[in-house]
Amino acid sequence: MSGKERIARRIAREIRDGFYVNLGIGLPTMIADYVPAGIDVIFQSENGMLGVGPAPTEDAADPDLINAGKQPVTELPGCSFFGSDESFAMIRGGHMDMSVLGAMQVDEAGNLANWTIPGKMVKGMGGAMDLVAGAKRVIVAMEHQTKDGGAKILKVCTLPLTGTHVVHDIVTELCWIRVTPKGLLLTEVAEGLSAEDVQARTVATLIIASDLRTMATEVLR
Repeated sequence: MSGKERIARRIAREIRDGFYVNLGIGLPTMIADYVPAGIDVIFQSENGMLGVGPAPTEDAADPDLINAGKQPVTELPGCSFFGSDESFAMIRGGHMDMSVLGAMQVDEAGNLANWTIPGKMVKGMGGAMDLVAGAKRVIVAMEHQTKDGGAKILKVCTLPLTGTHVVHDIVTELCWIRVTPKGLLLTEVAEGLSAEDVQARTVATLIIASDLRTMATEVLR
């Protein structure tokens, strides 16, 4: 199992029946493939789609049916399409039960930086600022470190912020971390790892939960 798959599988277990959920581009879109059996969830894409289904097979992909990251998707029964104005009215109106986004950095205060990529030209932050402000729960799904081994979970973000005090949970291939008023609470670690292993790869100070447990990744079918 890849680290990204482990992240997607774990977050999928948080989805509840009847939820409206926005999945950010990249890794978060994988979550749609692992929704537990019996859960009726409505995925929203900010380019104007409500009722996004799992990724299609290569031969079934429709180039006109894409999500906000221009990835091919499927449509579920009852799926609807609309303009960006209505899409962002849903987001800004507080109708998303959960938003899952990637990140470049997260810090101890739950601040998020996810739209500026150092050394690269970026067109803009897209809908991220609206999503973190309007969703009832914001989960960051990202690999624990940068490709060169740098830290992404910091004491204080150094990149321009997408939102302040907006992150509720951080999920990586190594662990699950809850953002609390007292700091970052490490609640789960991947199988075979210890709290010390995770802290060694994290600049922010982690509070170890008294009931620290192994991260569950089974798909609930």
